[in-house]
Amino acid sequence: MGALRLPALTSIFTSSSSVRSSPAIFPLKHRLRLPLRRPFSAQSTTEKVVAPELGDGKGKVVDKDKDRVITPRSQDFNAWYLDVIANAELADYGPVRGTMVIRPYGYAIWEAIQEYMNVKFKETGHSNMYFPQFIPYSFIEKEASHVEGFSPELALVTVGGGKELEEKLVVRPTSETIVNHMFTQWIHSYRDLPLMINQWANVTRWEMRTKPFIRTLEFLWQEGHTAHATAEEAEEEAMQMIDVYTKFAYEQAAIPVIAGRKSRVETFAGASTTYTIEAMMGDRKALQAGTSHNLGQNFSRAFGTQFTDENGQRQHVWQTSWAISTRFVGGIIMTHGDDAGLLLPPRLAPVQVVIVPIWKKDNEKAGVLTASSSVKETLQAAGIKVKIDDSDQRTPGWKFNYYEMKGVPLRIEIGPRDVSSGTLVISRRDIPGKQGKVFGISMEPSTLVAYVKDKLNEVQSSLLERATTFRDSNIVDVSSYDELKEAIAQGKWARGPWSAGDEEESKVKEETGATIRCFPFEQPEGPKKCLMTGNSADEVAIFAKSY
Repeated sequence: MGALRLPALTSIFTSSSSVRSSPAIFPLKHRLRLPLRRPFSAQSTTEKVVAPELGDGKGKVVDKDKDRVITPRSQDFNAWYLDVIANAELADYGPVRGTMVIRPYGYAIWEAIQEYMNVKFKETGHSNMYFPQFIPYSFIEKEASHVEGFSPELALVTVGGGKELEEKLVVRPTSETIVNHMFTQWIHSYRDLPLMINQWANVTRWEMRTKPFIRTLEFLWQEGHTAHATAEEAEEEAMQMIDVYTKFAYEQAAIPVIAGRKSRVETFAGASTTYTIEAMMGDRKALQAGTSHNLGQNFSRAFGTQFTDENGQRQHVWQTSWAISTRFVGGIIMTHGDDAGLLLPPRLAPVQVVIVPIWKKDNEKAGVLTASSSVKETLQAAGIKVKIDDSDQRTPGWKFNYYEMKGVPLRIEIGPRDVSSGTLVISRRDIPGKQGKVFGISMEPSTLVAYVKDKLNEVQSSLLERATTFRDSNIVDVSSYDELKEAIAQGKWARGPWSAGDEEESKVKEETGATIRCFPFEQPEGPKKCLMTGNSADEVAIFAKSY
């Protein structure tokens, strides 16, 4: 695997004297150029790169010995994705094949997810704690379907301290087994229930085909685990948490997921029922963005996790587990990004507003920087995440392109005339060119704060609306297997009635590459016939190719 090397951006452009103007005034040589790097893909054999021209949406081949820029999405989605991760400095390859180093900007997006989720978990009665990452192999073996499902992905430790271990250890692939071991020691009576915890941790699964953020040997996640006295309470908990994930996807990530139930074939190893949120990426593949499992009593019976009920009878607890991971960062990239790079929803953006001061003469610099600092302080005091780039090693045009590539939702430009008039210019990342630029916005604090907050909300809503329109235009309702195959061949999602069995589901996967993503919670009314068998069906299922 070729290691990504993206050194600090060198002094490509040294002038800071350019005045603000439309992008067309900045010549091509002033547009963003990043140092040549090795591709962020072990499979990549493409040597040519494409530099998108501002305004025309087309691409320009760039000499591989000079510069490398972002490949257009429509040309090669995978190359585009890897280019965005590299150029936006989200992640780098780790020294072990299949691992990645999450860089500060990428980790800041994950931190924003954590901050939101932590509040929601605590509001719903959960407490954070931590379990060891080393798990005795015998724990994994206790639940038959669990060990069968995870065996191919396990990383094992057989030597410790220079000596062979008496029992090999599993590096945490998930924590249901060790959680149950501890729950058995903590739960004795119905008074100890419900027990509801969450941990933020790393997980290791030995994936053979990896993709940064989407599928790596090690990743970060949160995993919730709960124990209840009744089946009804466990089901209510599992549904509550998939609802938390759904609201997060819509309201924070601006991703219009479809929530539903997994088929039996796709259910988590060891669970009775798995609920999921499925997101459509920019290449129309599905991404399983979060899951919530009703574990029933499968693990409690395997580990003997029991309690004494109010009648003095010994009962096995009913359990749930639920998780989202750094895979969500990849989902944000692939849902909203464009040819210019990242496009971040404001509520998760590490930087919501970037201020670019512009001056031409030395005697203009102090006034512009003073005004820029004042604007920054005003926005920060209002709780807006703002950055000022007052470096004079780069032209304003370079900075514009750089922060567009980083996905910053709003850009503020302040020049000498703006200082004189007490106004500034604001540009929206989601609307390119002159259409997204507004002149003459007052620097008066209350006016400015209200305007910026309003525009951030508009960007957030616009991204969700755009993604929803894209999703809905790429879902096809089908009533026969031939129609399903045609829809999948076109790269779309197929939605149709389904009551067939596991064998037929496997046939669909073998012949089309698509799987049942879920049986959506929102179901159409009226009688239905299975698209495969013609028998009566109670539900429609969504089929798609996926990551």
